[in-house]
Amino acid sequence: MDEVPSRRSQTDLLRTSGSRAIPVAFDDWVTARGPALLRLAYVLTGNAADAEDVVQDALSRALPRWERISRVGDVDAYVRRMVINAHTSWWRKFRRRESPAADVRADEVVPGPGEGMPSDERRRLWDACRALPVDQRTAVVLRYYEQLEYDEIAALTRVREGTVRSRVSRGIAVLREEMGERDE
Repeated sequence: MDEVPSRRSQTDLLRTSGSRAIPVAFDDWVTARGPALLRLAYVLTGNAADAEDVVQDALSRALPRWERISRVGDVDAYVRRMVINAHTSWWRKFRRRESPAADVRADEVVPGPGEGMPSDERRRLWDACRALPVDQRTAVVLRYYEQLEYDEIAALTRVREGTVRSRVSRGIAVLREEMGERDE
């Protein structure tokens, strides 16, 4: 798998002209950051097809505004927020008309954190994560998968930092309990 730049590599994606930064082209940015957005969307949605739809929706909204978006302080955070918003919109529509499938096929798992775990443990963890309420799952994913700080998650999800800490804590407690019960 190609190495994806870290989320803090925004400055790597800028060319400098004297003291002024010139934003990179949309296509270059998507090439560099698209896989990370897709992984985030996959963890949020639970399957590859929906993740692709969510990312496509977010990027299709970003393209016409790219000149403005590319000049914000943290483009990665801005577009990540767009992906989260697209997921929320998708989830609301999806919930009204479809019922989610209970299983995720192991061959659809996106490589990333937890790769060293045996596939049955990884699947159990994923099933437990999918069972979390959406708000808790989003907070846990952003904290441990995207490795964001609590204040960054609060800004992305537009809730207070204490709410984020509570959601992460409760989500992790449920995951620990779920994983522990199955080991006994």
